[in-house]
Amino acid sequence: MAADTAVTSSPEETLASLVKEAEALKQKLEEERQKLNDVTLSCVAERLEPITISNLKVRRILKGHQAKVLCCDWSPDKRHIVSSSQDGKLIVWDAFTTSKELTISMPSTWVMACAYAPSGNMLAAGGLDNKVTVFPLGGTAGEEDGATRKRTVATHTSYMSCCLFPNTDRQMLTGSGDGTCALWDIESGQLLQSFQGHSADVMSLDLAPSEMGDTFVSGGCDRGVLVWDMRSGHAVQAFDTHLSDVNSVRFHPAGDAVASGSDDSTCRLFDLRADREIARYSKESIIFGANAVEWSVSGRLLFAGYGDYTACAWDALRATRLALLPGHEHRLSALRLAPDGTALATASWDATLRIWA
Repeated sequence: MAADTAVTSSPEETLASLVKEAEALKQKLEEERQKLNDVTLSCVAERLEPITISNLKVRRILKGHQAKVLCCDWSPDKRHIVSSSQDGKLIVWDAFTTSKELTISMPSTWVMACAYAPSGNMLAAGGLDNKVTVFPLGGTAGEEDGATRKRTVATHTSYMSCCLFPNTDRQMLTGSGDGTCALWDIESGQLLQSFQGHSADVMSLDLAPSEMGDTFVSGGCDRGVLVWDMRSGHAVQAFDTHLSDVNSVRFHPAGDAVASGSDDSTCRLFDLRADREIARYSKESIIFGANAVEWSVSGRLLFAGYGDYTACAWDALRATRLALLPGHEHRLSALRLAPDGTALATASWDATLRIWA
C-alpha cells in the first residue's frame, strides 16, 4: 500500500506539473513566433508614400435623441442610418436631410445594439432587456406597423451588447454581458450555435468580409480578442495583448487582420496569418479608452473614437495619426463607415450623431 501512494502523486502536484508543462509549451510557441517575425510592419510601410487627409469635416448633425447615443448602423441604401440610445428609442434617420423617418420605442432603456439587415428591410436592436427584437421595415402604416410586427429573436442571461446579421436576413449573431456569443434563427427564434470562450462580458462582434460569412471576431472585458469558426462553434485564434477591456473589434477589409480598440487607450492590429499583434496605435497624449474602431474601404485608414470626445484617423500601416476629429461634446460610443466609403458616422454620449465627409 505504501508503494502505491509513493507512485501516485496528489491532484495538486499533477495540476502543478500540467501548469508547468503548459507554460513551457507557451514559451516554445512564442519562440517559434519570434523566429518568423523577421520584419516589422512599420519598416515595410516606410517604403510607401505617406498619405494625408485634409478635408474631413462635419457635414451633418443628427439631433433627436434625449440621452446618450450608444450604437448606429448604416442602411445598405447608403442614405439611412439607424441609431439606438439610452432613452429607449430606435431612430431611423435620413443622413442627407437629417430628418427622422421612424422612431421605435423599445421595451427598456439603454438600447446598446442596433443593426440593419443586408436587405435593408429589417432592423434589429437590444440592450438591457437581455434580448434582440427584430422590426420589419417598409410597412404602410409607418411606425406603428413595424412596431406591431416585431419579433423577439434572441434571449441571453445578461444585457445584449452587440448584434449583426451574418450576410443573411434569416440569422442573427449576438454578443452579451453573459460572456457568450450566439447564432439564432430569426424565423423560429431558435438557438443554432453558442460560442463560449470569453471569461467576461462580450462587448463587440464583427463578421469576416468573405462571401461565406462563416468566421467572426469578438472582443470582451477579459481583454481577449477571439476569432471563431461559426460552423464548429469553437474559437480558432485568440489574442490577449491588451491591458484592459476590449470595446470594439473590426476585420480588415482584406479579411486577414483584425483591429481592436480598448480601455487601455490603444488600438491594435492583429495579423491572423502571423498569429500576432503587428501594430499599435497610441500616443502619450491619448489617455482615454478607445470605444470604437472602423476601417476605410481600402484598409489604409483606421478610425477610432475615444472617451476624450474626439475621433482619430490613423495611417494603419505606419501607425501614425493623420487627423484629429473634434466636435462632439461627450465620449464617442460608435463609428460607422457608409457602405460606399464616402462618409463616416459618429455616435456620442452627447445625444447626437455626426456625419463626416
